[in-house]
Amino acid sequence: MQVDRDLYRKVVGRYASGIAIVTTVDEGVDHAMTVNSFTSVSLDPLLALFCAEKIARFHDSVLKAGVWGVSVLPEDAEETSRFFAHRGRPLESQLADHPHHRGFLGVPLLDAAIATLECRTTGAHDGGDHTIILGSVEHVGTPRDGEPLLYHEGRYRRL
Repeated sequence: MQVDRDLYRKVVGRYASGIAIVTTVDEGVDHAMTVNSFTSVSLDPLLALFCAEKIARFHDSVLKAGVWGVSVLPEDAEETSRFFAHRGRPLESQLADHPHHRGFLGVPLLDAAIATLECRTTGAHDGGDHTIILGSVEHVGTPRDGEPLLYHEGRYRRL
């Protein structure tokens, strides 16, 4: 029996997720992408993962760079999320209008984030039209107060 794709999207859409911007730097060029597929994997050792669509520009850059950052977005950052989710946005200076700083691994981290972490890639696994990118957590930023931006049933939500 084959599962209907539209029904599958509706079913998994019932699972609310946080929104983060994953970043990397490849040959001096910053790259960023909105994800809702970020998760903590293990406390011993510290591991996290996210999924990158194989056709996205970000995909090859993050695999080549081998390091990445995660900026968990606050509830008022819907516009930021939409910008980094938009296909075809300019590659050059895409972070210019988004205040950020360099993390411990040299990746950009958004100043507005309520939490940040930096990872070194330890594995990349086939996940259909995505690659599951696993990383060892090398550094975490001090969490800031604020509520997270959520995604549920195809819409941005707040707690």
